[in-house]
Amino acid sequence: MILPQTHAAAYILMIASILCWGLWANTMRMGGKWRFELYYFDFAIGLGLAALVLGLTVGNLGFDGFSIEDDLMHAGKREWLYAFGAGVLFNFANELLVASISVAGMALAFPVGIGLALVIGALLGQVGRPVGGMALLIMGCALVLGAVALAAMAYATMASLRREQQARAGKTRDTRRRLPLKGVVLAIVSGVFMAAFFPLVQKAQDPDVGLGPYATTMVLAVGVVFSTCVFNIFLLNLPVEGQALEIWDYFKIAPKTHLLGMLGGALWASGAVANFVASSSSSDVPVAPAVAFTAVQGCALLAAFCGLAIWKEHRGADIRVRLMTLLMFLLYGGGLALILLAGGHGAPTQ
Repeated sequence: MILPQTHAAAYILMIASILCWGLWANTMRMGGKWRFELYYFDFAIGLGLAALVLGLTVGNLGFDGFSIEDDLMHAGKREWLYAFGAGVLFNFANELLVASISVAGMALAFPVGIGLALVIGALLGQVGRPVGGMALLIMGCALVLGAVALAAMAYATMASLRREQQARAGKTRDTRRRLPLKGVVLAIVSGVFMAAFFPLVQKAQDPDVGLGPYATTMVLAVGVVFSTCVFNIFLLNLPVEGQALEIWDYFKIAPKTHLLGMLGGALWASGAVANFVASSSSSDVPVAPAVAFTAVQGCALLAAFCGLAIWKEHRGADIRVRLMTLLMFLLYGGGLALILLAGGHGAPTQ
């Protein structure tokens, strides 16, 4: 398998992972008025295909003589189960994240969901371990939580502004202030489950009997594809928004739109491979798993920026919303930096 041979290559892979995980959600928005439940079938297919292709190509190249088949057979059955479970757990969290994007947009879903996952992972990473860089870690978590709160406040203020604008335009008579909770709650629940995903990946990659980075992604992808069939049947019949759908609605979508969904899954799988390869214990110059977990959470800022700059999710915002959004970016970035400076203690470990 191909692994980074220099520190520069390892960190380039980390940057690639951030880009892939920060950009994949744009493929859902590019499809127009596309129900996320139908999008997610294509996302899972694209993720599975990309994981398979990367495993059978790049995972079989290199000079160590260790093929993807050897990697899979070498690992213990428990490690297989950890990787499969990580796929199921990630998929549940990610479907809720996509549901939140559908309801409230990327500028809310990513900072709230991924930010909360970062904080929970940071705090859980200290359980049963010697305290190191604790002051920086606590300050970093506090800043990220502040960013989460500001993202939710900006979203709620934008929702109120839109109702007022609709009332002035005569499109509605409802001017009551309401707190739009659905998108926020979906993102929060997503973040809670997303925080538990990475520890399972680390268990699956046990240095002695664990899966390698490419094999981990392949088995994880099996968990994603399998659980999508289960979760999506439930969501089609009990949707978070709109009318119930039939499975046949999937086949009414244009082929070009299906390809967008598959591209989203392929981007996520590519980001996962880049992350796992950069932090693989098999590499001579791995990025510390704690640092890999923490740094990649910067994808939330990239996704939120795309939501604002490309999809204009805060179109018509007043000065209050703009200031809250700017402060959200600053707090999230500052909190992420402090957690990294704490020595990577923020990441969950085995």
